[in-house]
Amino acid sequence: MPRPLAWPAPVAALLLAVLVAIGSPLASLAAQPSRPRLVVLLTVDQFREDYLARFGHQFTGGLARLLNGGARFSNAHHDHAITETAPGHATLLSGRFPRSTGIMMNSIGVEDDDAPLVEGGYGPGASPRRFQGSTLVDWLLDADRNTRVLSVSMKDRGAILPVGRARTNVYWYSIDGRFLTSRYYRRDLPAWVRDFNARGNVARYAGRTWDLLLPDSAYRERDSVSIEMGGRHFTFPHRLTDDVMDAGSDIRITPFIDDITVDFALEGVEALGLGRGPTTDVLAVSLSATDVIGHNYGPDSREIHDQVLRVDRSIGRFLDSLYTLRDSASITVVFTSDHGVGSIPELAPDSVQPFPRRVSLRPLLRELRSELRARGVDTLAVALDVNLLLANRNAFRTDAQRDQIMEWFAARARTVPGVARVDRFSTMLRDTVSSEVARRWAHQFPWPSNLELVFTLDQLSTWGGNIASHGSPWPYDSQVPIIFAGAGIVPGQHSQFVRTVDIAPTLAHLIGVRVGERIDGVPLPVSGARVNAPQ
Repeated sequence: MPRPLAWPAPVAALLLAVLVAIGSPLASLAAQPSRPRLVVLLTVDQFREDYLARFGHQFTGGLARLLNGGARFSNAHHDHAITETAPGHATLLSGRFPRSTGIMMNSIGVEDDDAPLVEGGYGPGASPRRFQGSTLVDWLLDADRNTRVLSVSMKDRGAILPVGRARTNVYWYSIDGRFLTSRYYRRDLPAWVRDFNARGNVARYAGRTWDLLLPDSAYRERDSVSIEMGGRHFTFPHRLTDDVMDAGSDIRITPFIDDITVDFALEGVEALGLGRGPTTDVLAVSLSATDVIGHNYGPDSREIHDQVLRVDRSIGRFLDSLYTLRDSASITVVFTSDHGVGSIPELAPDSVQPFPRRVSLRPLLRELRSELRARGVDTLAVALDVNLLLANRNAFRTDAQRDQIMEWFAARARTVPGVARVDRFSTMLRDTVSSEVARRWAHQFPWPSNLELVFTLDQLSTWGGNIASHGSPWPYDSQVPIIFAGAGIVPGQHSQFVRTVDIAPTLAHLIGVRVGERIDGVPLPVSGARVNAPQ
């Protein structure tokens, strides 16, 4: 069979312009983008959208390439209220809000005692059994069972949730220095994973020092901020222990774990033959170091500045290597994040009012149980889960009694410093048009449910725990980058409000695969005649 005629790119572009000018019916055919052979989802955990503006002038690697050659949506958000890792990752290739995926919080994410890690790994068992519905991976597999998939991350939920329930190639990091999977996916490791692990990747970093990538003058942030890292090791340089086992855990708080994750992903591309065609394959890579560093040092630290610069270099190395292995014109890349993060509350400027606080409602729980006891209600009829109050409605004599108790507790909670609003979830659902906060809570949980009250904190207040944290419906937690680049993408800047649930339908539209169920997202305007790999 003769090969189809192909023109050099400049000639092809000129020919297309002529066809469009004369109104030729061939113009629409020529303008159709080729179906990508590989879709790459690059997720950087806890990467705020404003990092691109704050540090972009210092980018020289992959982020610079994506910004210059991609379709960037600068007003993109996770449009749900509890902006955590598990719910965020679950939205990316499903096109659905947490209320539909079933992954509504980290605490009801992927831990699964019935799916232990294979080959003696350290850490809890994990699987996507709580995930409901389908993802882009399922839609592609329904169209062609030969579709190949690989999803990798330091975190189990970062690897598992983008691809949903599909029993495919899913691997995450164990603190003994290996990439492993659970028995939900397979009984043992394939040879290529064992070979990668046998190289002692963490051992290469034991004793190494994380120092500044650029000269000290390139950083405006103070280095000596004692609240960072809980007052330990809060200045550069940061040296990893020489002990390999301890280094396997400590490396997670350094940029080095991202480098190992990139190496593993590239190894998997070759071993599994991703992107060789003729199907559209999927590679999902979630880089987790930014999240761990951000929690410990905060988004305004010198450490996070340096980490973002290193993410730029890591993604650059990843793209350079990937484009050596596969034709860049056959690859579509999506860059995004699972959530943002707020500043360390104690470091907020005085102009932030109400001044941020670390909040807990646990002391009120004792009062609530005393009130329940006084009204003849089982004290175990309610459960307080950080920012939620749930109830066993059968334990109350009447709905009116339950309403009285809930209103009593809501009034008490509103007096707690740092609490911005307390809402009955059922009532809140009536106000999703005028209230962004209400809309995001409505996207978080299904109705009806046993959820009675939801608590929203003042901006930059947190529920404690980490040095800096996330999980709120406020923009610093919800706003993340979305950039499409590569095959079928027309570069450009887009300022309209979009959601992370729009990523999956955009990719499905670009690939030409049927969406397998009703979803919340819509396709974004990214495709056109030009086929541009980020250069």
